[in-house]
Amino acid sequence: MTAGTATVLRCAGRVVARYTTRPELAADHSPRPYLHPVTTLAGLPVTETVPEDHPHHLGAGVAVADVAGHNFWGGRTFVRGRGSVALDNHGTQRHDGFKLCDPDGFVEELSWTAGGERLLREHRTVAATALTDTAWALDLTFSLTNVSGGELSIGSPATNGRPGAAYGGFFWRAPKEATAPVVFGAEADGEEAVHGVAADWVAMAGEGWTLVLAGATERTRRDPWFVRAAEYPGVGSSLAYGARLPVAAGETFVRRVVTVVADGRLDRAGAAALVRKAVAS
Repeated sequence: MTAGTATVLRCAGRVVARYTTRPELAADHSPRPYLHPVTTLAGLPVTETVPEDHPHHLGAGVAVADVAGHNFWGGRTFVRGRGSVALDNHGTQRHDGFKLCDPDGFVEELSWTAGGERLLREHRTVAATALTDTAWALDLTFSLTNVSGGELSIGSPATNGRPGAAYGGFFWRAPKEATAPVVFGAEADGEEAVHGVAADWVAMAGEGWTLVLAGATERTRRDPWFVRAAEYPGVGSSLAYGARLPVAAGETFVRRVVTVVADGRLDRAGAAALVRKAVAS
């Protein structure tokens, strides 16, 4: 259901997310559509937007720090030899329209523009699926096509000289709570053990909720996870971890991430079981 610039997403008869298509944000926030609030089936919020520590973090969505030198993440830009610098280089993800909009999902067309130029065309699909009485899955696929007319590449602060800061791609900003969330993977525990690792899934558990993010295609699973817990709660899939991602003129690349949203704190076995069910749905 669409109302104004927001779309409501439902699952199992309940509203579980709100999708803002045309946010009114300052240019240095890299305006873009985003999901917030996203909630558990019991109604517990599991996203945060415009937090004090990183005001350009916008719930759950797609954000990239460096597309041919343009910032589609928001905030400062990391420049090799200079550090984080405030630049007038921010891009915008423009909502061009929905091809389909149902209560439990939508198909959207977007344009990534910067400096008066359209760099990328995006086809985004979002769907909500019930898994159990206490868990559901958000399935998001983004397909980006280089329409700039020339070759471009996607980078990150890590590829620009800041080790470990390979953010950019699908990203989920979770709520900051009194204590840092617990993070774990299929065979690892803790932020240091799961950050920067290419794994089938990674989980983040807070006060009464658990998120389990999974790469739902073989190519997506090759992207390492970007994980923050101690500084702030955020997790995403890195498009440019160790090297820039080249995108030839006219080329399209696709990523699909499925996120389990569960009430309560899942253990490793519970997280793995829900991921299998979500990806198979």
